[in-house]
Amino acid sequence: MEGNLYKKLKKYGQSFVYPFHMPGHKRNMAGHGMEEMAAVDITEIEGFDDLHHPKGIFKEAQKRVAALYGAEESCFLINGSTAGILSAVSGCTKRGGTILMARNCHRSVYNSVCLQELHADYVYPPFVKEFGIQGGISAEQVAYALRENKEIEAVIITSPTYEGVVSDIASIAQIVHQYNIPLIVDEAHGAHFGFDPYFPKNSVKEGADVVIHSLHKTLPALTQSGVIHFNGELADRRNIKRYLSIYQSSSPSYLLLASMEQCIALLEERGRALFSSYINRLVTFRKETEKLRHIKIINKDLEGKWGIYQYDLGKILISVKNTNRTGREIYKNLLSNYKLQMEMAGKEYVLAMTSIMDKVEGMNRLSQALGEIDSSLTVTETKEKELTYERAIIKCSIWKGENSDKKKVSFTESLGKVSGQYVYLYPPGIPLIAPGEEVTKELLDQIREYKAEGFAVQGLEDLEDEKFWILNRK
Repeated sequence: MEGNLYKKLKKYGQSFVYPFHMPGHKRNMAGHGMEEMAAVDITEIEGFDDLHHPKGIFKEAQKRVAALYGAEESCFLINGSTAGILSAVSGCTKRGGTILMARNCHRSVYNSVCLQELHADYVYPPFVKEFGIQGGISAEQVAYALRENKEIEAVIITSPTYEGVVSDIASIAQIVHQYNIPLIVDEAHGAHFGFDPYFPKNSVKEGADVVIHSLHKTLPALTQSGVIHFNGELADRRNIKRYLSIYQSSSPSYLLLASMEQCIALLEERGRALFSSYINRLVTFRKETEKLRHIKIINKDLEGKWGIYQYDLGKILISVKNTNRTGREIYKNLLSNYKLQMEMAGKEYVLAMTSIMDKVEGMNRLSQALGEIDSSLTVTETKEKELTYERAIIKCSIWKGENSDKKKVSFTESLGKVSGQYVYLYPPGIPLIAPGEEVTKELLDQIREYKAEGFAVQGLEDLEDEKFWILNRK
């Protein structure tokens, strides 16, 4: 299954043409162990189109992507979904304007808010205490926020979330469009949506104006490959594309581009069969794990509650709530004793990512491992707090918080002051606090708790010494 670009790259690599052009490896990586990649790794040369001004092979490939997802227009992303999000937010707002965003958006959304010096108005997903995850964003929440703030220029939400929670995009889009503004959906984790009824429809078909997909997250494409889709006239496509040329490399990787076209070719030719087999593996896994006594695999029981419209069954969310083990302990156990590398761990759950490329052997290994682990667990009442996103006390814009004079103080001294930094867990990269927000006791307690349990708390330069950057205000 070879896409047109990959065929052309291989043919060029095997040709008599000598490369007096970049890259410097000159298709000669002998002794480096990367000969095959080097043979097809080129730059924009005669006959190989230009990603930023596509007229040939890229133009045709992007048309195929649009047709596959049901978009009016699509563009490749070679700097990941991050580049798509930065460009979409920048292209749909005016500098110093206002955007409505879900508080559990990825950090790239916060970065785009900072770069555009935007004022952020937040909608907060409810906390699903039963499983220790965030719920969805409801249409009612969005409608209320838009009624209360007439300055909002665009809306952006994340659906699905890292844990697989899907919001009602069709209803949200209908409300947003009543205000004649665009809806941007960070659907990075939903590139597999819409290829089978087992999964939710993709947001392109649900009425969103701009949708960003990370192909590499849930489909067979190389890391850092993504797509941005456009529909309708509310989003300024020309402006978004201008920002794409700013946020994306002027020397795009042809390896990434070829992998995206290969992925699209695979879905076009064998997508239905691959998804059918994939779904059979998921159904079998979920049936086998129904008998677990203490571990619970999250399923569609979540739907219709906590703002959750649908749940992505491609995410295997392993809940160990009310057991004598934490999510982090189960994560480490699966890796050290069963050689199963999970995607991430929360305090009370572990997340396994799946795709059409998973094998029966891998799914069987996971179900068997969980069976063994389940038999060793005991029931206990969980008293620890899970990750929640407290309502931010905003003192100034993120841009001002990032660019004002700062000083580093102890946690104790930072209490009640204005943050000059982000603090977040990675993954998933959602800020617990952003610059310009008040430091609260709840935040400091949460940081200490995650640190004690071995989670990667990022953003703090001196986590061990408990130092915090605050604005240097008199």
